[in-house]
Amino acid sequence: MLRPKIPTMPTPVGVTAPPAVVQPTAVEPAPQTMPPAAAPVVPTARPTVQITPGSVLAVVGAGTAVVLIVGTVLVSMLLATAVTAASVAVCAVVVRSLLTSPNKRRR
Repeated sequence: MLRPKIPTMPTPVGVTAPPAVVQPTAVEPAPQTMPPAAAPVVPTARPTVQITPGSVLAVVGAGTAVVLIVGTVLVSMLLATAVTAASVAVCAVVVRSLLTSPNKRRR
């Protein structure tokens, strides 16, 4: 009952081709040639990065916005966790009070 059922390998049906015979071949090395002379490296004229006061202000503003948004999300998650924990604690106190109150009224 608890033994796993292992599937059996199906047998091939129909005509099967015999495996192909691979004939070994000799590897012939390529003739040695001289490598071409290295071409001189020409420096490309790429523009240098220029930092302007506007770009610095934009980077600082974007960084500040990211920090404020991430901080807001994290604080809201922490607040939601705290509110949930407080409500669970209040529910636990109420349930405990309801369970112990009939014992006090029997006198």
